[in-house]
Amino acid sequence: MKPELAPLLAFDGVAIHLGGREILSPTTVHVGQGEFVCIIGPSGCGKTTLLRAAAGFVTPSGGEVRRAGELVRGPSREAAFVFQDYGRALLPWRTVAGNVSLALEAAGVPPAERPARIARVLQTVGLAQHAEKFPLQLSGGMQQRAQIARCLAQEPRLLMMDEPFGALDAMTRESLQDEVARLVRESGLTVLFVTHDLDEAIYLGDRVIALRSNPTPEKPSVAAIVDVDIPRPRNQLETKEHPEYLRLRRELYHYLGHH
Repeated sequence: MKPELAPLLAFDGVAIHLGGREILSPTTVHVGQGEFVCIIGPSGCGKTTLLRAAAGFVTPSGGEVRRAGELVRGPSREAAFVFQDYGRALLPWRTVAGNVSLALEAAGVPPAERPARIARVLQTVGLAQHAEKFPLQLSGGMQQRAQIARCLAQEPRLLMMDEPFGALDAMTRESLQDEVARLVRESGLTVLFVTHDLDEAIYLGDRVIALRSNPTPEKPSVAAIVDVDIPRPRNQLETKEHPEYLRLRRELYHYLGHH
């Protein structure tokens, strides 16, 4: 975390054991307010488990997770979670507007205030013209936008995203990467983003955390934390030709290839 950023999320010595196996060795990482942090690593290394601990879905076996200085004991409206499987995340019998309304209903927002807030977030994610459609009438990219809109409607401080674009085609994926980068820049959200895609991590992140599988005392879960010192806003063509982008890609590719 950059020194000038106040920590919003803190993992202090967080360890997680599941089924008698150590998934995550004691891990200490602080995420600054407004920071976009990407987590990469091989399957089974604990990426999603770490994300779920931040959301309060998983209780650490050791250490603490704190959000804005408060111990995380369970889910909170301050933290929103975007799942990879957008098809299951949306209720098929509700329209796009109805799915977004779920967040407002859960927060106890008065019915009279909901339409304006729903319209605002759907405009933000480019779905204003699709409010009355049902999820099955939308493309995969539009369904994922609807899930993101529902998360934005709860006005969180922290947005956690678990491989949100992994099932999308390349062009839709790039479009949504740029959309999320814009939303984060405009809103000041803090983002913790899990991905298998090395290019996606470098393109989106302020920092990239690389995890390894089967941690040991000599080789703990966090293998590397890399700053991404590339100017914003970024561009799908120019950024990926930037010398620092290419250097980071070589460095992290070597790590992923080795593990």
